[in-house]
Amino acid sequence: MITDSPWDVAEHDLSLARLAARENFPVAARLLPRRHRADLLAVYGFARLVDDIGDEAPEAQRGKLLELVDDDLDRVYAGVTPELPQLRRLARTVHARSVPQEPFRRLVQANRQDQTVHRYETWDELVGYCRLSADPVGRIVLHVFGAADRGLEEASDRVCTALQVIEHCQDVGEDFRRGRVYLPAEDLRRFGCPDDDLGRTRTPTRLRGVVALEAARARDLLDRGTPPLMAGLPGWARIAVAGYAAGGRAALAGLERGRYDVLAHTLRPGRAALLAGWARALERGER
Repeated sequence: MITDSPWDVAEHDLSLARLAARENFPVAARLLPRRHRADLLAVYGFARLVDDIGDEAPEAQRGKLLELVDDDLDRVYAGVTPELPQLRRLARTVHARSVPQEPFRRLVQANRQDQTVHRYETWDELVGYCRLSADPVGRIVLHVFGAADRGLEEASDRVCTALQVIEHCQDVGEDFRRGRVYLPAEDLRRFGCPDDDLGRTRTPTRLRGVVALEAARARDLLDRGTPPLMAGLPGWARIAVAGYAAGGRAALAGLERGRYDVLAHTLRPGRAALLAGWARALERGER
């Protein structure tokens, strides 16, 4: 049984209210109708569970715990009641919105990869990792809003990869303390950054250059992905995507204002900035 595990997965369940209160749950998503908000929270709760296993569970148990999540996904798609509360909540969304299982499997695989792959040599390799860790979320969201058949997968992938890269830029120090480096190794070498740079209390100028480079790449992905995605989505889906994009742009602006000193400061946008960006995105239609 899952509850026999020393690291009790079920104890890491969060109520919908507590999930909504998490800082990194998109502000705009909280303004959606209850039916959409509940589905997005169920997806977020699954992703949060898998990430917490991959980051917080004892290292020796992580593989087995991820297997338990995969087993519960088997139950969801077999029409059997899952054991975990997070998966029981997700099952309602999966069946109501006809969400395929492959994106959820990729999220689990991303966390398995995190246990064995701790660095990425090139930008292309990092983007490949984002295809597991980030892009599936966008594809699930398309299903939640009934827009999975609109040919928007490529645009969605660009936006999701951008958001993941921005998060990696913000979390350079935290990731390094966990033994992971998501900034491409070839870029670190090009700017002359040794590993010691990643563990400092202030960000050396050369490392700021690497962070700025990856942030610029993320901005380009947002610029190329958001307009077609917004144009192809109706109603509430368009509003939600505007919120995600606004969050990414606000984070990029915060990084730039902080001169990319991600080790000395927490360069994250406040709620007011997110809401203002969301409103601007809707007003201009991200065109």
